[in-house]
Amino acid sequence: MKLLTKDIINKVPKLYETEHLELEDKIIHAKFFTPWSNWTWYLIEFDGEDRCFGFVKGHEAEFGYFTMSELSSLEGPFGLKVERDKFFTPTRVCDIPSW
Repeated sequence: MKLLTKDIINKVPKLYETEHLELEDKIIHAKFFTPWSNWTWYLIEFDGEDRCFGFVKGHEAEFGYFTMSELSSLEGPFGLKVERDKFFTPTRVCDIPSW
């Protein structure tokens, strides 16, 4: 499965375009997760090439930068890869459980 589709790329703001918004009001456009652990990445901004800004839930929950190449390179047991939640609908950060 492609982590990013052209449709998602066209809708996600470029890096720093949402700086004027409070963190809890930013829109999450895609959700990526590891099926073998509790790590989840929520995409808020994208540079159009590789670098993303978003909300990451792993050992702790925090806002930060990650890259699509990094997500694509992760591999879990039995060759499992990071997946995109196909059923995720864009939502505000404050509407994500336990943000």
